[in-house]
Amino acid sequence: MIERDTVNAVLSAIINAEQIRDVMIKPDHISLTVVISPEEANKDSLKLKIEEKLKAEGIAEVHVRFRVQEAKKDTPTVQNNSKIGHAVGGADILHSSATFLAIASGKGGVGKSTVTINLAVALARLGKKVGLIDADIYGFSVPDMLGINKRPEVINEKVQPLERLGIKMISMGCFVEDNAPVIWRGPMIGKMLRNFLTDVQWGELDYVLLDLPPGTGDMALDVHQMIPQSKFLLVTTPHPTAAFVAARAGSMATHTQHEILGVIENMSYVKCDDCGSKKHLFGKGGGAKLAEELHTVLLAQLPLGLPEYSPLDPEAAPSVYPETHETGQIYLELAKNICGKVSHQVV
Repeated sequence: MIERDTVNAVLSAIINAEQIRDVMIKPDHISLTVVISPEEANKDSLKLKIEEKLKAEGIAEVHVRFRVQEAKKDTPTVQNNSKIGHAVGGADILHSSATFLAIASGKGGVGKSTVTINLAVALARLGKKVGLIDADIYGFSVPDMLGINKRPEVINEKVQPLERLGIKMISMGCFVEDNAPVIWRGPMIGKMLRNFLTDVQWGELDYVLLDLPPGTGDMALDVHQMIPQSKFLLVTTPHPTAAFVAARAGSMATHTQHEILGVIENMSYVKCDDCGSKKHLFGKGGGAKLAEELHTVLLAQLPLGLPEYSPLDPEAAPSVYPETHETGQIYLELAKNICGKVSHQVV
């Protein structure tokens, strides 16, 4: 398989290595982003040259995207004029060895954020270094679900992620005041995601989890462009309609050359405390059907329920299951399974 250094060397006659970003290499496929200046006008010609050079190395498919280099500006303000500080020089995890896991769903209300948070905590319990990006800019919920109500610090012009239960986290909810709505058009979403990736001092991480907004909108496209190496997990409920809608998000991941690690079926059943029997409130089989349709596997079936916590406890994380809880154990097994799938893919 061709290496990143070889890609740089092959293309050195036509572009500088600094212009090559977001490289994803597979045995017969390469995708990359080329950063160009606003004055660059010959994109089509440059694209053809890049394709010719790489195909001459035996690569069957070459996908080239272009991004115009922009001068850094302050991030726009939200409606209540609460300005989000823009830091420079943060640790860029885009080009690190971290594994990116994008947790997606077709619709809201299936418990995607709950799954993301508990999976992140489970990975941390396994000794992994974990970052969590709440990429649902409009519908952010992670800080509240983790019981975090403070703002990140800026040290030496770098945003410090908030830490809880062994994970590092950043969210739009860390910056707005009084649960104010974020009223932005689509292009601002991509800029905020890039800030989260490049202007936050993440440090060394093994896994970065992205809690995506539901559906196939701007954020899903931004993840494809900025993080082509990310792997997807699809969250659904057993209900046929939820699985039907989730299939669209899975199809988008496939069409944009992202690997789908598997399907997680949430709210699969309610377990009776007295007799232990399972009641399937939302039907059966949605997760398995979705996995079959997307040619992947059903990784876990999670019960409907809430962890017990005291709202008077200032350290409480309302949506996190203890390691000793039965559902907490399911999340640990899920985390082990994902680690095993990822480690087997390392060349």
